[in-house]
Amino acid sequence: MASITLKGIEKAYGDAAPVIRDVDLDIGTNEFCVFLGPSGCGKSTLLRMIAGLEDVTAGEVHIGSRLVNDVPAAERGVAMVFQSYALFPHMTVFENMAFGLKLAKTPKAEIVRRVHEAARILQLEALLERQPKALSGGQRQRVAIGRAIVREPGVFLFDEPLSNLDATLRGQTRVEIARLHRQFANASVVYVTHDQTEAMTLADKIVLLHTGKDTERYGSIAQAGAPLELYYRPASRFVAGFIGSPRMNFLPATIEHIDADGVAALIDQTGERVRLAVQAASLQVAQPVTVGVRPEHLTLVTPDVERGSLGLVLNREIVLTERLGEQTYVHLDAPNGAALIAKVAGDASVNRGERIACGASASACHLFTEDGFAVAPLRSIDHYA
Repeated sequence: MASITLKGIEKAYGDAAPVIRDVDLDIGTNEFCVFLGPSGCGKSTLLRMIAGLEDVTAGEVHIGSRLVNDVPAAERGVAMVFQSYALFPHMTVFENMAFGLKLAKTPKAEIVRRVHEAARILQLEALLERQPKALSGGQRQRVAIGRAIVREPGVFLFDEPLSNLDATLRGQTRVEIARLHRQFANASVVYVTHDQTEAMTLADKIVLLHTGKDTERYGSIAQAGAPLELYYRPASRFVAGFIGSPRMNFLPATIEHIDADGVAALIDQTGERVRLAVQAASLQVAQPVTVGVRPEHLTLVTPDVERGSLGLVLNREIVLTERLGEQTYVHLDAPNGAALIAKVAGDASVNRGERIACGASASACHLFTEDGFAVAPLRSIDHYA
């Protein structure tokens, strides 16, 4: 059994600004935690500090009840799966999976048992005598995972393990990793990716790190929580823009009215009104803000829809349609030049050049202050009405 606790973690190289800063995090036993963020935000560096492959500049790393800052990587009870597979090309699948156990002087019979058990779980039994050059990319990744499994560690660390696979193999291997997690009895999993689909489908907890563009927050945690918490209740504009595909629509606006039911704002340049069910104690009339609404929460407003029941209605011209089968992405004109997208049914009758109305409920609209932080909703709900 192994939980992971990070206290005040910081990482800097020389006199340069820290690449990781102020990281406080608890990862529970048997929890699947995903470090998510764009390239260069420090997620792999944070993983390597847990593994012991990078020194910690400041703070404490605990695995279970043990402080491991000065414990060598080989003695931390962790197993790591790398992006590049890192298989020995001259060894068979069996030999690659058994290599770490041989170094640890594990009895031969136990090595055979563990390797064959891992091969059975990963469906590699028929490939044990092959060398890596005779395997597909997906099979090589499964061998790398098997090499970690046989060690029976308390912590599994995955560093972008699917980035070298094509889209189909990524989907298949993602399902296999999710299935394997259910068999990792009492083991924690930490998984690094820049792919939000992987994060949303695999994680019990997502830890989203700030991008390098935000120099004051670079390398810190933007938000940590369950996947749907980050999706429905982003803590900042950065989180809202990173989670979700297509990304959230952002509309510059100005506060017009505040009352007990929330806030009314005017969209800049168009004067369209939006009603938001948010807590307004910290807001002021005439304050500049940003309204956010996800493409999937913008629905077509037909004549039979009661517009008064909607928090936001946009009347815009269609500049592009992307028909993807089950759904269609409708690109609408936006005076500020930013992309404005509605995700509608695949068979919706929408065509370039038409002028349409799209609407969203008040609870589906987000509000962000000038410094990028989200204004809290009036009510804590799991999903929108």
